[in-house]
Amino acid sequence: MAQVTTGKEIVILKDESVTLPKGFKAGGLHCGLKRKKLDLGYIASAVPATAAGVYTTNVFQAAPLVVTQESLAKENKIQAIVVNSANANACTGEQGLKDAYEMQSQFAAELGVKDHLVAVTSTGVIGELLPMDKINTGIKQLLHKDNEGVNNFLQAILTTDLMVKQIGVQMNIDGKTVSIGGAAKGSGMIHPNMATMLGFVTTDANIAYTDLSSALKDITNETFNMITVDGDTSTNDMVVVMANGLAGNGQLTKDHPDWEVFYAGLKTVCEALAKKIARDGEGATKLIEVKVAGAFSQQAARAVGKAIISSNLVKTAIYGTDANWGRIVTAIGYSGVPIDPNSIKVSIGAYPVFENGLPTPFDEAKLKQYLEQENVQIVVELNQGDVSATAWGCDLTYDYVKINASYRT
Repeated sequence: MAQVTTGKEIVILKDESVTLPKGFKAGGLHCGLKRKKLDLGYIASAVPATAAGVYTTNVFQAAPLVVTQESLAKENKIQAIVVNSANANACTGEQGLKDAYEMQSQFAAELGVKDHLVAVTSTGVIGELLPMDKINTGIKQLLHKDNEGVNNFLQAILTTDLMVKQIGVQMNIDGKTVSIGGAAKGSGMIHPNMATMLGFVTTDANIAYTDLSSALKDITNETFNMITVDGDTSTNDMVVVMANGLAGNGQLTKDHPDWEVFYAGLKTVCEALAKKIARDGEGATKLIEVKVAGAFSQQAARAVGKAIISSNLVKTAIYGTDANWGRIVTAIGYSGVPIDPNSIKVSIGAYPVFENGLPTPFDEAKLKQYLEQENVQIVVELNQGDVSATAWGCDLTYDYVKINASYRT
């Protein structure tokens, strides 16, 4: 494991996760919600941690979100998160809310902490009650040494994901090594504005709640809210960050001389997780990155990027290695951003395909070869200002239909 001792650089540790920061542990087990795979997990801090969250914009918020938002609001601290997969506990009425509270209180009892110091998250099928006998049995075993380990946690949170998503970074703040670790799940029902994903971020930094919350919201708008897989926004999902202060640095605020270093580290973690979610879209074969430059505002740049990355016609063209630039231009046109069609330039990779209102001649064979790569970039220059934004998504394939046609079975 790399350690940072001097300088302001950020060291990226791709194989690290939420247990990289001091004082955090994680684990998971199979409690019977899935046939064989792990389905119940946790993250716990040795001490209460300052905590902040962002949540789905779907008006049908699942019961676990209600419980978690109440917990974080009580004193802006939590000490643990318990999460189950395979069942979303969404649209389950009063019983679903009671079950979420029961998950909270049961795990709090196992940890020996107050109920409000435990956050609850769920993901999976909507509209089915949790089998609480299985959940409660699992919670009683969750902290056993045999179930401890971050890999168990990473597996327990997955649904249709094909890969675990994790990253860690370290940096120097006040002469102390500060770590930030992240893990996420998400593969389908992914769309800008907090869709079906769970994001877990831990840090041993000592940081003020107000500044942590503000940073998370700003960074979410630049990262998690700039991805899409299929345009569906779900009922459950959230990103939660926990900061337990065990690194021993002086308290971070926006006025701290090392604030920008911490902010950059947190953004690095969130952006990496967002891109991993986009790449792991159900049935996906490619990660698509859309860079928008020259916008007159941040809102305009993001709107254009989201319009392109959300277009099913663009996504299917990329899957088919078809340089159909007309679909990209069309998406820009309906983005709602006022533009001059004669001033924009569109490129696919290094190949300009549209400029000054007209198509640009390109080598069809070379561009097709470029589109066969796993990572595809679309660049749009609006020539209206100096603001830019980046969005991420994936191609839309036959397998996406197969996966979602039989999700409940």
